[in-house]
Amino acid sequence: MAAEENSQSGRSARPLVPGGVRRRVVVSLAEQCLRVFDGEVLVAQYPVSTSANGVGEREGSLQTPRGRHAICEKIGEDAPRGAVFVGRRATGELCTAAAWAAAPGRDWILTRILWLEGLEPGVNRDGDVDSRGRYIYIHGTPDQEPIGVALSHGCVRMRNDDVIALFGMVEVGTEVEIVE
Repeated sequence: MAAEENSQSGRSARPLVPGGVRRRVVVSLAEQCLRVFDGEVLVAQYPVSTSANGVGEREGSLQTPRGRHAICEKIGEDAPRGAVFVGRRATGELCTAAAWAAAPGRDWILTRILWLEGLEPGVNRDGDVDSRGRYIYIHGTPDQEPIGVALSHGCVRMRNDDVIALFGMVEVGTEVEIVE
């Protein structure tokens, strides 16, 4: 019944893991770290890279938005490691060391995409602060890119192997909280 109520209100129910515990993700901007919890139990931790422009919710800011989000789409389940995505579609290209060297400034979106939607109207949902409309993702990045330092264009970047692992741990509706 709760899942039905949540879907009617436009919000996804948070998925349960075995034992009826809710899984959630917390991204710490200060620590450049993503943690996965089953209830209050930490089950995984990964370094990430968030925005080089700091935090902020405004469209066009190229900043990482704060607050409560949910995964609204999982994209790339069967894509190979290093698959390149443009407009959330695999291009058929793989990001190799040579491809990265030829375009190191490109905003590479690789391997998997977890598209985030804001859950807080006026904070990260609707209007010019809408995380989904800003195309804020958790996604893979080239192996050559540093992780653990703020260098993205607003998204949460992860190592490719890490985003593959995370993709398998979460479902559409999993809550993702981005905190300072």
